[in-house]
Amino acid sequence: MNIAFVGLGAMGGPMAAALVKGGHDVTGFDFSEKALSTLEAAGGKRASSAATACDGADALVLMVVNAAQAKAVLFEGGALETLSAGALVLSSVTMPTEDAEKIGADIVSTGRLFLDAPVSGGAVGAANAALTFMASGSADAFTAARPLMDAMGTHIFDCGDAPGAGSTMKMVHQLAAGCHIAVAAEVMSFGTHLGLDPQRVLDVLNVSAGGSWMIGNRGPRMLTEGEEATSAVDIFVKDLGIVLDAARANRFPVPVSAASLQVFLGASGAGFGGHDDSQATRFYEAMGGKPVRRNPKS
Repeated sequence: MNIAFVGLGAMGGPMAAALVKGGHDVTGFDFSEKALSTLEAAGGKRASSAATACDGADALVLMVVNAAQAKAVLFEGGALETLSAGALVLSSVTMPTEDAEKIGADIVSTGRLFLDAPVSGGAVGAANAALTFMASGSADAFTAARPLMDAMGTHIFDCGDAPGAGSTMKMVHQLAAGCHIAVAAEVMSFGTHLGLDPQRVLDVLNVSAGGSWMIGNRGPRMLTEGEEATSAVDIFVKDLGIVLDAARANRFPVPVSAASLQVFLGASGAGFGGHDDSQATRFYEAMGGKPVRRNPKS
């Protein structure tokens, strides 16, 4: 299949490479020269714009940061109109439900297919073609997208027959992920502040009932500077913000999510929004806590 791929970041780059490995002809666009060169090294082709990448393509995979970027690529940048008639747009963008519904309706109105299919698994899952897709859309969109999702992931969940449900599932997932990271940051920071060795705190938690997947995954990165972000602090500022907006609109209380958002906002406000999300610990450090990091910079 002739595939356009827009958004070749920490996850998008490996996803595009997995499609190439799966036998697809992939043309990608990103503003990063390094990302474009990496795609070429994997066997893909670069394009000078999103619209050029989509010219005559059978499918577009979108892996940009938010709904605003998705709209800019599709409508303002002209990518949608250069796609082949009847082509598929596979959106793995984390966005509010109503944005997925509106974007999907606008795409379908042109006679093209749209699958709302956010992912989980991070950069490691993308590199191993082991992502989880939370997808919703028409049966035809699922059929068209199945070979692409199979090439990039190992778990594909049908969340509904119309766009929006996939984004709702991703929002609920991000509620869990963000709260778990915030708890991990608090545990590691509190233990360190009380004089415990942060590595020992991590060792104990990882073999005890108080542990979690997030503590095991993010804990080791909390002991670093976190400058190489696989998922940045500001991603959870955005995603937990989506949770709170939806909760307010639906009159549903989410007090744990609200508290967790403050941790990420604090870390971002302290200047670490672009750092790895494990650096939520910087919130506690800014509040006077001892650094969890090994040999922190002065």
